[in-house]
Amino acid sequence: MKATEEKLGSVKRFGARYGRKPKLKFSKIETEQRKLHKCPYCSKTAVKRVAVGIWHCRKCNAKFTGKAYSVNKRIIEKEAAELVEEPAIIKEEIEEASEEA
Repeated sequence: MKATEEKLGSVKRFGARYGRKPKLKFSKIETEQRKLHKCPYCSKTAVKRVAVGIWHCRKCNAKFTGKAYSVNKRIIEKEAAELVEEPAIIKEEIEEASEEA
């Protein structure tokens, strides 16, 4: 039980409701939006989320727009790269199966 609680973090507040996978997804998004991000203007890690898509740098006092949960699309690119790799693996498996036959 403890291993699951450690992964969930602040999502423990939901208790036994909603299921494991939705809580893990929500936890990932929530930790990403609450952490400090790198400022595109001064390159200092001091950017906090003000509201959905609005970000504020505490060092250079810049206020700008970005993604809803992160300043850049790093997470989306990472997931897209994983999706691109899967068809390549499947294609290799098909080729190997056709060579054996």
